[in-house]
Amino acid sequence: MHEAGRLLGLVRKAGKPVVCHADEYNNATMLLAAVGCSKVWVSPAGQVDTVGLAAQLFFAKGLLDKLNISADFLQVGKFKGASEPFTRESASPEARESLKGALSGIRDAWMGSIVAGRDGGTDGKALEAALEDGPYSPEEARSKRLIDEIGDLAEARKDAEQLAGVKDSDNRSGSSEAREPGVPRGLVSLFRSLAGSSASGEPHVTIVPASGSIAMSAGGSPLGGGDGIGERELGRVLARLTEDASTKAVVLRIDSPGGSALASDLLWKRLMKLREEKPLVVSVGGMAASGGYYLACAGTKVLAEETSIIGSIGVVGGKLAVGDALAMAGINVETVAAASDPVRANRAAYMSLLTPWDEPTRARVQSSMQAIYDLFLRRISTGRGMDVAAVAPAAEGRLFSGLQAKRLGLIDQMGGLSDAVDLALELAKLPEGTPVEIERDDVDLLDMLVGAEGAGARSADEHARIEALENRSRRVASAAFMPAWLKPLPELETFVGSFAPLLAGERTLTALPFAVLVQ
Repeated sequence: MHEAGRLLGLVRKAGKPVVCHADEYNNATMLLAAVGCSKVWVSPAGQVDTVGLAAQLFFAKGLLDKLNISADFLQVGKFKGASEPFTRESASPEARESLKGALSGIRDAWMGSIVAGRDGGTDGKALEAALEDGPYSPEEARSKRLIDEIGDLAEARKDAEQLAGVKDSDNRSGSSEAREPGVPRGLVSLFRSLAGSSASGEPHVTIVPASGSIAMSAGGSPLGGGDGIGERELGRVLARLTEDASTKAVVLRIDSPGGSALASDLLWKRLMKLREEKPLVVSVGGMAASGGYYLACAGTKVLAEETSIIGSIGVVGGKLAVGDALAMAGINVETVAAASDPVRANRAAYMSLLTPWDEPTRARVQSSMQAIYDLFLRRISTGRGMDVAAVAPAAEGRLFSGLQAKRLGLIDQMGGLSDAVDLALELAKLPEGTPVEIERDDVDLLDMLVGAEGAGARSADEHARIEALENRSRRVASAAFMPAWLKPLPELETFVGSFAPLLAGERTLTALPFAVLVQ
């Protein structure tokens, strides 16, 4: 919302009135309206729900204990907190400190931007206080200077036409727009309608949307949407753009809480290879956390919003063991292993969901996860040009707002998608007005046929492992991984989905599986 508001603000600064109307405003849409709109309207029966920022965490240990389900989870990074929903009944002091610090940074940016957009040179203290004291009726919101006018959409449109000195209006974006196949949803669609795009063939900058949890295969759409970020699909796109002579620079628009450690590392390598050939500018949307930051750190330059969530550099992995729960229902589980040594016998079935880990197994898994964590730090060190020792203070699972991340060197500058495109043009030494392409979120038949070659050289073992993971991922997806009680909460799907690779046979995640939804 902050970024979309700034895009509209550019229209406003160019001397064209921007009139905004909504049936109701919340924290996010009020931010857009304050930053981007000349006048703000609300419906007479609507409301303005500006309240303080908060995040709520779910902890299921009590439920798992009642069901006799063992939660075997490990993590690297004391601030990570990713396993706590399964292993604790409340947040640890470290996880609470990390989350509260990030929320504080986001609050400062949210409040400061709204006050700057709505203050009009008067004392902003009253407006600042009002922002966390809602909800308000339309009349109350107008008295607090949060909105300007009360009326329906037709009245707001008439006001816009009068301010512009015209008698007609034209839909360029939104629900009334006939969506053409392959047009990405969300901010990139707004950017396209404001900035335009080109046909391929001539020199251009390409925007690649990458949204959702990270897995070996997205199972459908290669980019964005509910299917998330698939290494196979996005990797094919990156390989093609690396070789495409007409693509002079790439902007990776990322919004992800992470997921598969393996997929994240494979994509990091592809991004670094692309970066060797042409500028790669990363634009962070709402979040580049854990595996999302794994990808982001490969950028030639990384931009984020002050209100973006950055970090959670850590590793989590584990499983839920349901053997004791089955015993309550009269189902006995017995493991027969070839080895007579009990430690080796237990190790043979260590990824089974029927039995918990013993301590030697936990130690081995912790050691392998530590190795992934150390690799993660080295990848950041290489991508950002920082010593590992300089990365460490920002690691161990800590969360940061965009502004905090900039101070720590995790990103280069504040800015949104349009700023990232401008920077890509500059780095590629392209003139102003160079066309902008937005990568389609579908795959044509030719891409599918040449996918094996476009994926780059891999060993037979790597191909076999990836194919097995993809096949298991499809079975997980077909088994409706989302619990029924989460179906009414679609905004949680990405975070729940970031844990799906564990069910597909992977052991280690770089993920932020608990939902940090700042609203």
